[in-house]
Amino acid sequence: MLQLPKQLPRRLALLGLGVFWVVAGVNHFLTPDFYVPMMPPYLPAHLELVYVSGVFEIIGGILALVPRTRTLAGWGLIALLIAIFPANVHMALSPELFPDMSAGVLYARLLFQAVFIAWAYWATRPETQESAEQGGELGAAT
Repeated sequence: MLQLPKQLPRRLALLGLGVFWVVAGVNHFLTPDFYVPMMPPYLPAHLELVYVSGVFEIIGGILALVPRTRTLAGWGLIALLIAIFPANVHMALSPELFPDMSAGVLYARLLFQAVFIAWAYWATRPETQESAEQGGELGAAT
């Protein structure tokens, strides 16, 4: 049984987080050629790192939905977001490699890292007794 937060906003944020990361991770395997150019040149084994990051995204998305591993998954996703930040910096500093994206989009990706970190933290933090009571008896979803 999948036990989700009782408050609807946190429940939706958690479900969205899990789905987002699983889909993003799977996409690393379906379209690795999209991700390889994002890799900074100073890192080795670009394709392998794309696959490794995809695996961790899938694992993080799944474990975020498991109550026992939710908080750890949140911190793991935050660590992953910090680890992939240099790829976003590389993209912003090398716009010629990404002609389909405007400079504004490339720089916005840097800001969205902070949004994703906040999302992962908020959605996966332990539910307090007070917030659980405020959510009423919405019960657990399957």
